[in-house]
Amino acid sequence: MNIKDKIIEFMREEAYKPLTFKELMNVLNPEGNLRKELIKTLNELEGEGKIIFTRSERYGLPEKMNLIIGTLEGHQKGYAFFRPDNKEIKDMFIPPGEMNGAMHGDRVIVKNTKLSEDMKSPEGKVIRIIERANTFIIGTYQKSRNFGFVVPDDKRISYDIFIPREDSNNAKNDTKVSVKITEWPEMRKNPEGKIVEVIGNIEDTKTHIEAILKEKKVRQFFTEDVIKEAIKVSSEEIREEEIKRRRDLRNLTIITIDGIDAKDLDDAVYVEKISDDKYKLGVHIADVTHYVKEDRKVDKEALKRATSIYLSDRVIPMLPKELSNGVCSLNPNEDKLTLSVEMIIDLDGKVVDFEIFESIIKSSYRMTYKDVSNILENNDEELINKYEKILPMLKEMEELSLILRKKREARGCIDFDFDETKIITDESGKAIDVTKYERRISNRIIEEFMLACNETVAENYYWLNMPFVYRIHEDPEDEKMYEFSKFVHNLGYTIKGSQDVHPRELQQLLEKVKGKKEETLVNTLMLRSLRKAVYSAECSNHFGLAATYYCHFTSPIRRYPDLQIHRIIKGQLNGRITEKEMDKLFERTALVAEQSSKLERIADEIERNTNKIKIAEFMSDKIGEEYEGVISGVTSFGVFVELDNTVEGLVHISNIIDDYYIYDNEKKELIGQNSRKVYKIGDVVNVKLKTVSIAKAEIDFVFI
Repeated sequence: MNIKDKIIEFMREEAYKPLTFKELMNVLNPEGNLRKELIKTLNELEGEGKIIFTRSERYGLPEKMNLIIGTLEGHQKGYAFFRPDNKEIKDMFIPPGEMNGAMHGDRVIVKNTKLSEDMKSPEGKVIRIIERANTFIIGTYQKSRNFGFVVPDDKRISYDIFIPREDSNNAKNDTKVSVKITEWPEMRKNPEGKIVEVIGNIEDTKTHIEAILKEKKVRQFFTEDVIKEAIKVSSEEIREEEIKRRRDLRNLTIITIDGIDAKDLDDAVYVEKISDDKYKLGVHIADVTHYVKEDRKVDKEALKRATSIYLSDRVIPMLPKELSNGVCSLNPNEDKLTLSVEMIIDLDGKVVDFEIFESIIKSSYRMTYKDVSNILENNDEELINKYEKILPMLKEMEELSLILRKKREARGCIDFDFDETKIITDESGKAIDVTKYERRISNRIIEEFMLACNETVAENYYWLNMPFVYRIHEDPEDEKMYEFSKFVHNLGYTIKGSQDVHPRELQQLLEKVKGKKEETLVNTLMLRSLRKAVYSAECSNHFGLAATYYCHFTSPIRRYPDLQIHRIIKGQLNGRITEKEMDKLFERTALVAEQSSKLERIADEIERNTNKIKIAEFMSDKIGEEYEGVISGVTSFGVFVELDNTVEGLVHISNIIDDYYIYDNEKKELIGQNSRKVYKIGDVVNVKLKTVSIAKAEIDFVFI
């Protein structure tokens, strides 16, 4: 047991009462020869919020003093919600007067001021700030004669930042800036700051994209030493002894199927019907770990990024392009090192046998989703002639994918069929079109093959009792599922057992609403009622997939968890993992899971917010144009309308002038007080584009 655990365990003893440093020293280290180490450890534990150093200069555990550690989620009106680290403790409301200078995102110690057990929303006050989240803030500079203010982009930060004239960095009015906080807020006093960078004019779309990336601290560029290392490893030839120790699959007709613009091809597939009742499915994944060695410069940078970020006009990759688009990418007619999973699958979709091994392949065709779908769906003669050699395999791929899909549906996998948005940009990055992203048969083929592969790998390493990074999706919270069940009951649907609900119940509900007016509403509210999938070093069910074992194995070019488990798999295959190494790996997988989950959430938010800006840019020159749309959401402040191309805008309640409308929260409807006219989700409406704000990523319609 290390000294940190020893201290925490000692303080958890029932008889423990807060002790001074001297008293702790006498108990934990009576010889006094580890004084410096004990001071350092206590300071670290205090910094982590695991112990408290009181005003009477004594050390104790927060929970024994009615104190809780967690993170604040701010609101523009000045209050916040406190999210405890301990998930068993309820979230807490922090009134504006009890913030004690804390801001959104800060890690804090909170005292519960209302202890009633049955309170839906207990209240608290911030006692101490452990760690500041916002040392730099992105916002818009508002200039006056002798000073200025920066209005934060993040509305959860309720303060404007005061900027003395000498710290304005010659920023002009209405420019996007990055400001460093020099003085933190106090009672009735705004924070003070210094402008460290002028990002650009708020009229320019690129300024807002850049501001989002800076606000989220995205690592957009690779340092020179990382690029040098990437160039060096990517220029190395594959050694003959490396080829000899791998299984050589270069004689197989292995293909890749990706989007037409994709440059980082990390998965290739092969299917063969080996008997009347069995298929062989080979999934071959780029062996990125051969080039990216643990704790080298490229690897450390990759872990800091944890994921590639896909914007409408570019990719911010996890790995330098020399690796992601070059030596690691499974480009056609090139020898490539891979990690392969070969599965024998029966007509029920069951994997009856499998093998995981290191390999070398030479991809025969670089296929696109569009071409494969046109062959299988439309019998495109020109494409059929062009790809005549692989036509039988493509048909077998379709057969196998349908078998796998049927198996998943039978066990209750939830498949949300939302229309995804595709934004088309010109060479300068300007949005020139917005369309629906087509999810066709080829997309579903690859989806099914990757799911089968990920489940097979996860189950195998679970039973080997190896340290691993799993992809888990916890069961929904009873309270949220109860509210969702109550809502769909109003629409005439029933969910059996809203507590401990089985995913099959939700899947069947999605089938029932398919094609009906309420489909979008039910899909949206169901998704909001579920938890988010995360990475974990502990194996747990994946609720949405109705899977017992699941991981991400198939995209090591763009996801760090995949890269990490490739290392574990190769270590196990080659007998390199000792007991000592196992202990290290258990720590490593926990770190990778936490880091990857956190950065995945940030990447999702960036992609969502930048897409909104690009969509606003596309619509900005269409003021006054009329459209037919479908009501996609109803709130107390207005009606959201979605056009056929997935563009969504708001008809604000102040612009609905034919009556006074009241919001029915139970039915999610706006009802006219006099006319009894109803606006509800699924209604087809005609709208006119009234205003567009690229800066706020807002689109406003009015009803015609």
